[in-house]
Amino acid sequence: MTPDLLKKGAERVARSAQQRVESTESGGRNAGYGRVVQDANEVDVTHGRILYLEDVSVSFDGFKAINKLSLDIAPGELRCIIGPNGAGKTTMMDIITGKTRPDEGSVFFGSTIDLLRYNEPEIAQLGIGRKFQKPTVFEHLSVFENLELALKTNKGIKASMFFKLDSRQSDRLAEVLHTIHLADSVSKQGGLLSHGQKQWLEIGMLLMQDPKLLLLDEPVAGMTDHETERTAELFLTLKGKHSLMVVEHDMSFIRTISDIVTVLCDGSVLAQGTLDQVQADERVIEVYLGR
Repeated sequence: MTPDLLKKGAERVARSAQQRVESTESGGRNAGYGRVVQDANEVDVTHGRILYLEDVSVSFDGFKAINKLSLDIAPGELRCIIGPNGAGKTTMMDIITGKTRPDEGSVFFGSTIDLLRYNEPEIAQLGIGRKFQKPTVFEHLSVFENLELALKTNKGIKASMFFKLDSRQSDRLAEVLHTIHLADSVSKQGGLLSHGQKQWLEIGMLLMQDPKLLLLDEPVAGMTDHETERTAELFLTLKGKHSLMVVEHDMSFIRTISDIVTVLCDGSVLAQGTLDQVQADERVIEVYLGR
C-alpha cells in the first residue's frame, strides 16, 4: 500500500466522519488505508478503525462466495451482520480469521497488520477471537477449569505441570466469571450447563485470551428468552472494551444491542445503517426480510 493510497484513505475516513452512515455498496465507509509492517505487536487504530476489508473476493468451484466486499469496524464498536443464507457471512469470518484465503483484496487488523500474511493460530494470537454457532467447551471440566485452561500462558508440558494462578490472573478469572453470569456455577461441570450457559462459558474462554476483536456466529440460536436477554446484557457490557462482529438472525436481539447493522447479500454489502433504516430498505425486504 503506497503512501499516496494511505494519504487518500485517511482523507476518506475524515470525510466519512462528517457524513451520516448510508446504505452504499462499500458499506458506507472506505477501507483503503492500511500499511504493512512485519513486526505487529500492537494494533494501530490511529485511523479510527480496528478492522477493514477492501475489495475482497473469493470463489469456490466457480461460485463467488465473496464479491468485492468492503467494510470496516471502529474500535469498541458492536457491529451486527445480517443477511440471507449464502450471503457470505461465514465465509467473511473465515477470511478474517485465516481459515480461507481470498482470491483478491485486502484485510487489515488496525492500520498496519495485514491479516493475509498470517495463519489461524497467529491471527488468534494477534487478538482476534471467534466463537462458532455450536458451543465448544471441555464438558468434563468445571467452569473454573475451562477458564483457567483458556488463559494466555505457556502451554508447554513442564510449564503446565507447575502452573499456578497468580493474583492478577485470579482477579481476571473472577472478573470474567462475573461478566459471563457464571460466578454461581464456578464448580459446575461444563457438560451440565444449559445451552445458553455453555455459550457464555465459551465467550468467557475467549475473553481470557484478552481479544481486541470478537467474531460471534449466531450466539443466541437455541437460547431461551431469558438467556437471550442475559446475552444482550453481556454483549453491551463488552461493547467499548472490545470490538464485536455479531452474525445473527434474531431481529429482537439485534435491536437490543445494535448501533449499526450491515446487510450482506451475494457476497457484498447490500445496505448499512440503523436497524430501522435497513428494515425499511426495499432491497433488504426483497432479498431477506420479506413482506
